[in-house]
Amino acid sequence: MRSLDDARDVCEIYLPGLYDELDKVPLSELERPSNPGLDLFKQYGGSGLVIPEIYSGLGAGPIDAIHVMRAIASRAPSLSVATAMHHFSVATLFTLADSLRSSGTEWAMLMGIAEQNLLLSSGFAEGKPGQGILSPSMQGRAVEGGYVINGSKKPCSMSRSMDLLSASTAVTTDSGDTELVLLLVPADSDGLSVHPFWGSSVLAGAESDEVRLVDVFVDERLATRAEVTDSGEVDELQTVGFMWFEMLISACYLGMASGLVERVFANDRVSAETRATIGVRLETATLLLERVGGLLADGSGDGAALSKAMIARYGAQDAINDAVGRAVEALGGISFITDPAVAYLQSATRCLNFHPPSRSSTYGALADSLGGGSLVLN
Repeated sequence: MRSLDDARDVCEIYLPGLYDELDKVPLSELERPSNPGLDLFKQYGGSGLVIPEIYSGLGAGPIDAIHVMRAIASRAPSLSVATAMHHFSVATLFTLADSLRSSGTEWAMLMGIAEQNLLLSSGFAEGKPGQGILSPSMQGRAVEGGYVINGSKKPCSMSRSMDLLSASTAVTTDSGDTELVLLLVPADSDGLSVHPFWGSSVLAGAESDEVRLVDVFVDERLATRAEVTDSGEVDELQTVGFMWFEMLISACYLGMASGLVERVFANDRVSAETRATIGVRLETATLLLERVGGLLADGSGDGAALSKAMIARYGAQDAINDAVGRAVEALGGISFITDPAVAYLQSATRCLNFHPPSRSSTYGALADSLGGGSLVLN
């Protein structure tokens, strides 16, 4: 399938050899816990994919990141979901590093991640956009030399393979005020533990278990403050972070759907009309996500851009679900019975519906925005 071949080509430019290595591993093995996907991702330098070159990264822009994620997801769904959280976390960091709020330490964090090929899991509260993508998911207090943190994140992808946990924390200061602090918590920190949570076999390879922090000390050099507005609207940093999250996670499921639809295009018994119809739906999702990538590349981070990103996410979700349903029907019952990948990819693609924010929780905000108001997600 041409568009998926193009995505593989982009993946080869940034991460040469990775797709070919993934292609040697059976899908069933890539999707189980303790699979080799994350090790291969690190081996081929995936940690620095979206980190700008100025911070020693590979410098893939948002649109190229969509294509790379699509290619990886078509072969290794769990790996794509897990690493989407890594890319979202580092995108938040470099957005912060480039902003006026930068404390001057973010560049060193980013260079360390890229040069040491570290993996970041995400402890951000991405499900609470009304409070911001960086809404506190944990609680902490300031102490000499850093912070003591308590809380948990579940599910937390890459929980067992992460080098660092990125998290937003509500910190109580000596004056009694609360401030938002972004932290990088080393995975081997005393008081940090991982516990079983993900009970499904679908996307089990993403290691989405629970991470608990009990009185974990985080050095102040691994922390930076972020601003939060009181108006109910997310600020630019949080808006950009949320846009990256929606774009990347949707690209994962686009890739899974692409792996399934590719089987349709390889089946000579499927009519041209059916192939064209399914292909149009899939490429509709691609174009919608590329629009979000274009907004990020242009530096758009206001409420209007966020509204467009949410429209694109739900539009892509509908197009992906439609394409997958039609693809499974076109492949027929024998393919469903004899090729376990068909049923697996069908189930995996449906998980996009579960990523925050739920559609029902945004209806009012989107309606207001489409009617000319501001997008305020609660």
